[in-house]
Amino acid sequence: MHLRLTFVAAARSSSLLAERFEDDRPLDQGGWDEVLRVAPELVSLAAAELRYCSPSPRSRETGAALGYAPLAQLALRDCDMGRWRGFTLGEAMAREPSAVDRWLADPEAAPHGGESLTSFICRVGEWLETRPVDDGNKIVAVAEPSVVRAAVVYALGARPATFWNLDVRPLSTVTVTGRNGRWNLRLEAGALSRY
Repeated sequence: MHLRLTFVAAARSSSLLAERFEDDRPLDQGGWDEVLRVAPELVSLAAAELRYCSPSPRSRETGAALGYAPLAQLALRDCDMGRWRGFTLGEAMAREPSAVDRWLADPEAAPHGGESLTSFICRVGEWLETRPVDDGNKIVAVAEPSVVRAAVVYALGARPATFWNLDVRPLSTVTVTGRNGRWNLRLEAGALSRY
């Protein structure tokens, strides 16, 4: 018994430099344009038996625009950033430089009063472990790039600090296959690799 779960990173809601922790903004025009450009490659994922998304506006809008009609999953929400919610990394660094340094260096630290990196990865991993495992079951999940990064770290059984070394671009995909406790990562080439 195994499943195939493809994560699709949500389209953008801002430029990279303007990204905010736990951003609740909807897709910006650039995000909509990106979805329309890659939709022909991603629309086939709508045939998945189960379709999920992060509860964020940009994840829900990305999933809807791709025809997935996804069910929002609270466990796929972005990392709880406590009092840094809505800040850019630069703004958090300007206000609390030593706290940001500690957060980046220690996966167990949560100096912002929210969720530690380790807790975030475990939450996403627990969600992955509870997906129904029917032979050949296909699932798609549109999620924040940080959620996709957490899922990859969990699936590989990598150290939490590996999270910082993963770059997940908007509308990129990654597939995990396997079953509870035993996951494989499958990377696929396509038009998305140009981004």
